[in-house]
Amino acid sequence: MNKPGSPRHIDQLLREAVELQQNGALAEAETVYGEILALRPRHFDALQLLGALALQTGRHEEGVAWLSKALEVDPRHAHVHSNLAFALNALGRHDAALAAANRALALKAGFADALNNRGMALAALERPGEALASFEKALSAKPDFPEAWSNRSCALRDLGHPQDAVASCDQAIALRPNYAEAWSNRGNALSDLNRPLEAQASYERALSAASNLADAWNNLGLTYVDMNRHADALACYERALALAPDSAETHWNRALCLLQTGELATGFAEYEWRWQRKRIAPSRRDFDAPLWLGDTPLDGKTILLHAEQGLGDTLQFCRYARLVAAQGARVVLEAQPELTRLLAGLDGVSELVTAGEALPPFDCHSPLLSLPLALHTTIATIPARTPYLLADRAASARFRTRIEEVAGAPSLKVGLVWAGGHRPHVPELRKNDARRSLAYDRFAPIVEVPGVQFFSLQKGENAAHQLSAMRERHEPSRRVIDWTAELTDFADTAALVDNLDLVISVDTSTAHLAGALDKPVWILNRLDTCWRWMLEREDSPWYPSARLFRQPALGDWDSVIESIASALTALAASRGR
Repeated sequence: MNKPGSPRHIDQLLREAVELQQNGALAEAETVYGEILALRPRHFDALQLLGALALQTGRHEEGVAWLSKALEVDPRHAHVHSNLAFALNALGRHDAALAAANRALALKAGFADALNNRGMALAALERPGEALASFEKALSAKPDFPEAWSNRSCALRDLGHPQDAVASCDQAIALRPNYAEAWSNRGNALSDLNRPLEAQASYERALSAASNLADAWNNLGLTYVDMNRHADALACYERALALAPDSAETHWNRALCLLQTGELATGFAEYEWRWQRKRIAPSRRDFDAPLWLGDTPLDGKTILLHAEQGLGDTLQFCRYARLVAAQGARVVLEAQPELTRLLAGLDGVSELVTAGEALPPFDCHSPLLSLPLALHTTIATIPARTPYLLADRAASARFRTRIEEVAGAPSLKVGLVWAGGHRPHVPELRKNDARRSLAYDRFAPIVEVPGVQFFSLQKGENAAHQLSAMRERHEPSRRVIDWTAELTDFADTAALVDNLDLVISVDTSTAHLAGALDKPVWILNRLDTCWRWMLEREDSPWYPSARLFRQPALGDWDSVIESIASALTALAASRGR
């Protein structure tokens, strides 16, 4: 019999623990590792194997602690550094994970596991090109590595290559047919390709392999939104949250779905989870003054209302300044530079500050998109009085004179916007931008409607290039007037829009501008609509002057264009009588 604590006894215990761990008796193995460490607190193998066991059971913080102790004893083991990188990635500590993976690779060049963990860290740090290179190095070293194939698909999606991402998932699944995460990633790529039925099938395969995969439930919910099945989407989000109650992404998706279905009170409460999202959290403002969500009186206080997210959001929610001021507050509004001239004189605002400038003293603050929650907004109580923004009279008069010189008196004057902003550096926004935007040539049936003088409101070099190229082969486009080079900010755009009879726009900030000016605006709306346009409505409770033309199926802009061209033909004919 080996003497307790002797090297032979320790070795015997280690062999016993490893056998138990390999056979899935993890609790028993952990007990034996503990016995070893009670005898030899700095036993390297017991420390690193106990760390690996903690990772097996999802206890990543414990895993980091054990692995770190092992590396204090002996830092020369690449696989331990790699396991540490895996654990740190799981905890969201991606900078530290990258450093650990790099230490592993310094000890063992071409180590596939470390390259995979390095790629995961780089992807989370929004360095998808480097992540892809790391995954591909891992696969060069170990072609039968399903995790690397699956992770590679995520990097390909982030780089805008969803078809290649599907193929990468297929490689992972060929190696491991019931690989739930790969099936879920495959569904994500198919969703990017606007193939919701196939995406649904992939998510269902993921869930048949692992019914507790919260991400797959969340992603299936998003695909149900693409299929206009919002009740099913909400049920999926509930399943996901039962498994991962603190998932900011799932709470965010649930918020958008609730808002889409008109459940504004519950939706705006859930919308506060946006500040926990990785993409939005860095823009959260931390002030000494408290956040105001309608829970304290404002009479006699100064409140800062500050813009967040896009220009369209500011244009839509600046209307709440009047309601906040009505509670007795002095309102300071901070807004983007492109909007400050337009917002000067906004009802309820005592002081307007351009973002980036010094702020005056204030007692409390609120982001603009938290105001509907703070003021208990429902569909019935949306502050829909328009116009709440006004064009500068002198600037509007100058445009009126110019328009009278180029447009015949009976002509219907219509502004056109065919694309939203392009934000390729953010994969989530890139997908939305692609779905809401069109190329100018898709507007040809609209531009061909007789009796209409069209004006481009689409700014940017790409827009000018599209219009110029179309003019070479499309005679009606030659009559589209383009003064956008003269529009330096939204005050200039408002002055031009003020002289138009109608704006036809995709879902972007100019549509909000037209609605806020109480100008008739026809909005081309995708099937997976932005929450603010809700469902199955042709009108908007936010903008009385808006009319929505919805896709009947995901990606079907032809039907929308045909409907708008028909409605515009009728409107122009009635104007010409």
